[in-house]
Amino acid sequence: MWDLWKKAFYAWEDSTAKYLEHWMKSPLLLAPSGMMLGGAMKAKAAYDKAASNWVGHLGLATKRDQERTLHILHQLESRMIDLEERLAELKNDDDIERS
Repeated sequence: MWDLWKKAFYAWEDSTAKYLEHWMKSPLLLAPSGMMLGGAMKAKAAYDKAASNWVGHLGLATKRDQERTLHILHQLESRMIDLEERLAELKNDDDIERS
C-alpha cells in the first residue's frame, strides 16, 4: 500500500514540477511579477526615506548615522588592539633587556 502511494506521489510530483517549471519561465508570469517587484521596491525605498527623514527631524540617530558610528567604533577598536599588541611587545623587549 505504502509503495503504491509513494509511486503515485512521485508521478504527480514529477508532472506537476514540469508544468510549474514551464509556467515559471513564461513571460506571461515573469513580466507582471517583475513589475510588481519593481513597484514594491520603489515603495519600500520611499518609505525608508520618509521614515529616515521623520526620525532625523525628531533629533534621533537614523540607520545611516548608526552605521557610521558603528564603523568608527570598529576602527577605534582595531587601533586599540594594535596599540595593545605593540605595548605588549615593547614591554616584553624591555623585560628581556633588564634580565
